[in-house]
Amino acid sequence: MKTKNNKDNTGSQPYSNPYLAGLLLGLVLLASFVVLGAGLGASSGIARLGAACSLWCFAPHTLASEYFGKWGDQPLKYYLVFMLAGTLVGALISALLANRVRIQVERGAKASVRLRLGYALAGGVIVGFASRLAQGCTSGQALSGGALLLTGSIVFMLCVFAGGYAAAWFVRRQWHD
Repeated sequence: MKTKNNKDNTGSQPYSNPYLAGLLLGLVLLASFVVLGAGLGASSGIARLGAACSLWCFAPHTLASEYFGKWGDQPLKYYLVFMLAGTLVGALISALLANRVRIQVERGAKASVRLRLGYALAGGVIVGFASRLAQGCTSGQALSGGALLLTGSIVFMLCVFAGGYAAAWFVRRQWHD
């Protein structure tokens, strides 16, 4: 439960200012364009982790694969893999410093843990499949494409928000506490 100063009653620190966090994210994106000549994204890092796992288990098959084979025998040597690792480590450090590390399942009172985890798994599989099918994730599309004012990225974000509002109708009953 939140108190007046944006703290909850578990002793956690207040959340970061969203405007400052947005500004810092914009600066990271700018630095990525200036230093690397490319934007940010997450799905390529995860795909390359999958390639590394496949390579470890079935090296000849992976190297012959049309999808994974093009990355060679060292798929983890790619800047988005390091960005993904930095995101995870940075989030963990931030959560530890703010005393927000707890093993729990966020859910509404009417949703069981099993239902919530099932929805999370189904959503993750759909988004993961779609991001590889589209050759990019929402981070790359919204952040990098939006920063370049690409029409497809702007249309994509409008569709994401419209889809989110439409999907909320189906699951909102589980979040009324």
